Amino acid sequence: MKIRLVLLESDKSYLNRIVSAFNTKYADKLEIYSFTEEDTALAALQKYHADVFLAGEAFQIDRAKLPEGCGFAYLVETHDIESFHGETALCKFQKAELIYKQVLSIFSDQASAITGMLHNAAGGRLIGFFSAAGGNGSTTAAVAFAVYLARKGKKTLYLNLETFGRTDLFFHGEGPGSFEDVIYAVKSKKGNLYLKMESSVKRDVSGVYYFSGASTALEMKELKMEEKKRILRELMTSCDYEYIVLDLDFSLSEETFSLLCECAQIVMVSDGSRISNDKAARMLFALNILEQQNDFKLMLRMGILYNRFSSTTSRKLEGWEIREIGGIRRYEGYGLEQLVQELSKLPAFDHLMQGGFL
Repeated sequence: MKIRLVLLESDKSYLNRIVSAFNTKYADKLEIYSFTEEDTALAALQKYHADVFLAGEAFQIDRAKLPEGCGFAYLVETHDIESFHGETALCKFQKAELIYKQVLSIFSDQASAITGMLHNAAGGRLIGFFSAAGGNGSTTAAVAFAVYLARKGKKTLYLNLETFGRTDLFFHGEGPGSFEDVIYAVKSKKGNLYLKMESSVKRDVSGVYYFSGASTALEMKELKMEEKKRILRELMTSCDYEYIVLDLDFSLSEETFSLLCECAQIVMVSDGSRISNDKAARMLFALNILEQQNDFKLMLRMGILYNRFSSTTSRKLEGWEIREIGGIRRYEGYGLEQLVQELSKLPAFDHLMQGGFL
């Protein structure tokens, strides 16, 4: 299925450039019709059953003449205009990728049920990171693993579902969307979740895809477990990510257990301190009970990654048959970006990528 896009623009040179860019990058996703005359464009909307209509600001479009279900926005010349003649406005002088994402967003807002969009039959591999104790660096390890995968040429999405997570501390990319748009889409229970995610996702210079965080932790707190699972399943089946690195809060609940069951592999991060080991042991004991109650062997998928491990203050967890992924030494005097780059070179991540543990 392709989105049928009608473009109306008096600047023929610009029109040729944007159509060429769209055809080069999105020929499998967009069916494009371009015009310089308003009457011809309006007739094409009906003839081709257009999904999205973009018109230059030189025109004043009568909304009543647009087909039902056709999304609409004006193409304007500056970034600081959000609406024009009472309609959505998007800047025409930006990367084709960003305009395409806004087309997706407009389309998804109009669509009530979308099917047949880029189904990935193989599905992405979901790898979860969490810690039983705060401050052990599970987020930094998860980010570093995502960067490692992207460096290997794997299309990778980093997804932070922590209540207080701050993805934008690690990744930076262009685009107006955020995870709030995804939350709204999943809560509205429309069939456009895939499109909203595609229009909101960003790409870091490292190659990792990600969502900018919600503006407040309250937005994340309102996201129910079943809604989180729907987002994950949509990402794994309808999108073409090879790996999805999931950054999680941990709580002793059947809901969290159910979410962990979606993961192909689970990484528990610990610094090996006495406090961390005690909390990890108590967590594993509780998981063992939940395994028995749910008749699902979750811990067979789990391994432990020791972070900031010290030969003088850290000890490996004893008394539990949990596989060891590897260890990360302490890095002193590193900035956040430099630290992630160093961690992404760790040999322990080779075992995760291959689906095994040490």
